[in-house]
Amino acid sequence: MESAKLIASLTRILRDVGDAEDLAQEALVIALERWPKIGIPDNPGAWLMTTAKRRAVDLIRRRKVRDQKYVEIAHGMDLYKEDHVDDALNGEIDDDLLRLIFMTCHPVLSQDARVALTLRLLCGITTNEIARSFLVAESTIAQRVVRAKRILRSKKVAFEVLTGKQRKERLSDVLEVIYLMFNEGYSATSGDQWIRPLLCQEALRLGRVLSEVTPNEPEVYGLVALMEIQSSRLKTRIGPKGEPVLLMDQNRANWDRLLIRRGLAALKYSKKLDSTLGPYALQAAISACHAEAPTAAETDWIRIAALYEALSRVAPSPIVELNRAVAISMAFGPSFGLQIVDKLSAEPSLKGYHLLHSVRGDLLVKLGRFDEARTEFERSAAMTQNAREKMLLRNRANECES
Repeated sequence: MESAKLIASLTRILRDVGDAEDLAQEALVIALERWPKIGIPDNPGAWLMTTAKRRAVDLIRRRKVRDQKYVEIAHGMDLYKEDHVDDALNGEIDDDLLRLIFMTCHPVLSQDARVALTLRLLCGITTNEIARSFLVAESTIAQRVVRAKRILRSKKVAFEVLTGKQRKERLSDVLEVIYLMFNEGYSATSGDQWIRPLLCQEALRLGRVLSEVTPNEPEVYGLVALMEIQSSRLKTRIGPKGEPVLLMDQNRANWDRLLIRRGLAALKYSKKLDSTLGPYALQAAISACHAEAPTAAETDWIRIAALYEALSRVAPSPIVELNRAVAISMAFGPSFGLQIVDKLSAEPSLKGYHLLHSVRGDLLVKLGRFDEARTEFERSAAMTQNAREKMLLRNRANECES
């Protein structure tokens, strides 16, 4: 999480996202070398910022052939001290992160490259994790990231928060980046943890910042509403030992009511700006159906199915269709949902998508076809790279066998 802040701050100084990433990584390596000997500082973020900025100063001074502006920055820049934690972690850093998003979403890059680069720099998500999110090869994502940094450097893209028409042109890409960042935190694609709460918090914070500077954009508030409501469930998504807890099994009394109220208010404001809901506002409306149901049994699945139908029209995708199948199965019976899932089995982009098999397994369980369900859960477990999810799916397969 500190890596994104370091990269954003260093990009403001160096005006080169590649150099900023290198220096941020240097600071983290230095911490790994020194902290076991000197102990973890009271304010690790400030320590890292100080180290990174000193490296930046050294780099600028070595590059005396660069223009005078860089030299002036090097001589005049204030260094952070460890006890200046408020200065180091707040203030300009918030703006720097937002500037970094708009920079990496520059139109000189392809849409795929914009999203991949921003996820890599701001989230620290590996190329493998990004590849799984986009259902493409890891080598493809790696090439996109390298090429994108090269283009930004050669085009001398400015590090700024845009206004007017330019901001509107890049806004959809910025929203997609924040959305994917939140999703990775909400359901980690790999690793030993089912959720990454800090990533969700950072995405939500960036969404709130963006809503302040774009007060008339309904989809910004739609995305904020979605993240607020989804964040309300984070504490209930894992059990005492870190094991996943599925939506229908969560204790709704422990959902964060403040976040739900904030989310519902943002959704209401989004509807006020535009009565025709966009993709993020529609997903927020779906989440609102769950948030407003006192118990799982009282969930309005017919309304959720209708909302997914609307979502499939404005933002059609195989994954949306898979979610619609789940909603239809809950509203009208598992056999109807299974018909949709079986059609999706031939979709090439879902060939390695483990949730297709887990959804099919769940529907087969409800239909009493346990042998087939066990096979589906085993397939899904073999595909996922998240250790907690793998354990959950294997347990479900064992339940089918017993």
